[in-house]
Amino acid sequence: MKFFVTYQMPHAGLDDWMKLSEAERKSQEQEMQTQWNTWMAAHASVITETAGVGKPKRITKEGIADSRNDIMMYSFIEAESLDAAVEIFKDHPHFGIPGSWIEVMPVNKDIG
Repeated sequence: MKFFVTYQMPHAGLDDWMKLSEAERKSQEQEMQTQWNTWMAAHASVITETAGVGKPKRITKEGIADSRNDIMMYSFIEAESLDAAVEIFKDHPHFGIPGSWIEVMPVNKDIG
């Protein structure tokens, strides 16, 4: 089965993180990147795609506007079941970010 995974954190947390000095942010980024790369390598067999996302636009019947949400990245993975997919992420380094969370949901191809 295919699953869509979102890596999220409150955007207020990102605002706070951006208040750190550049040197402190770089140090934290390097440490998180090392942990992330290790985790990704260990789970490469189930991950089909992973990417970061940029700032969204919100489209309504009233028009289009800049928006903001809590999604930082996404992945598509393959697993036997939702429970099996969730287990893959229980020790993910994303949880090193205060207030962060991961959501895993099945991809339903039969929408019509």
